[in-house]
Amino acid sequence: MGGIQTIDVFLGPAHAGWRLDRALAAAVPTLSRERLKALIRSGAVEGGGKAWRDPATKVRGEEALRVAVPNPVPAHNEPQDIPLTIIFEDEHLLVVDKPAGLVVHPAAGNFDGTLVNALLHHCGGSLSGIGGVARPGIVHRIDKDTSGLLVVAKTDVAHEGLSKQFAAHSIGRRYLAIVNGVPKTSEGMVDAPLARSAANRKKIAVVEDQRGRRAVTRWKRLYVLDGAALVECRLETGRTHQVRVHMASIGHPLLGDPIYGGAGKKHGKLLKELNFNRQALHATELEFTHPVTKLRLSFASPMPADMQELFNALGV
Repeated sequence: MGGIQTIDVFLGPAHAGWRLDRALAAAVPTLSRERLKALIRSGAVEGGGKAWRDPATKVRGEEALRVAVPNPVPAHNEPQDIPLTIIFEDEHLLVVDKPAGLVVHPAAGNFDGTLVNALLHHCGGSLSGIGGVARPGIVHRIDKDTSGLLVVAKTDVAHEGLSKQFAAHSIGRRYLAIVNGVPKTSEGMVDAPLARSAANRKKIAVVEDQRGRRAVTRWKRLYVLDGAALVECRLETGRTHQVRVHMASIGHPLLGDPIYGGAGKKHGKLLKELNFNRQALHATELEFTHPVTKLRLSFASPMPADMQELFNALGV
């Protein structure tokens, strides 16, 4: 990409007494405050014949400044033409309905063929760059073999705003899960800290020591099935494998879950007949506040065909 984009900014009386980084963030809403701090420290903000290098400098409210923003450098990952179901998209973010089997982010063993590779192709030159790199901002993930909704940032401002909402647990997320056995009560809550298992690094476990991070899942039984149930899970936190581990911890692991024990002999036979070889988990609803427009947005995704087929086969 190369090159530099220059932005001319005039800070008026309304900004008098503000920190430089705060004033610039208000004047240039396409750049996050953290990004502007980095640009200021690098000498990319000039005015009055000098570089302004201290983000905490108080402005008088009569400054004419020029911000030099390097065009985002290409990400290391390669764009790949992988089909995507885009539920919503604007210049700041997009919402994707991820199919089961698609890895979200490149990592050891999955360097390509991921959602990130697909998004780099889909977005083309519209990514304004996260931290100066032309890449989609992954603010949350769902497991490879979990299907459903994900929000992805396209700009620094969207990435920062969405990340704050996830940290504050103000994002609404609802999952549908088909679990082994029928919960005795119609609803409940699991409040159990999670950490990586000391016995098996591929597993997450409920732990009682200081390693555990608080994790809360509220669940509701929606339908009683044949030796199973369709359960709604609402996340108050978003830990790795949270729904899978929490439901297993109360004796109702997800059907088809290869790690946390999701099938007895009866269900195992049915799963094989249906060629259902993943955990029965779908991110069905996602709600958040748009970090730029401030509108509250809500999206829904119906149960995918493979889970619907399993649900129908278990119907009583």
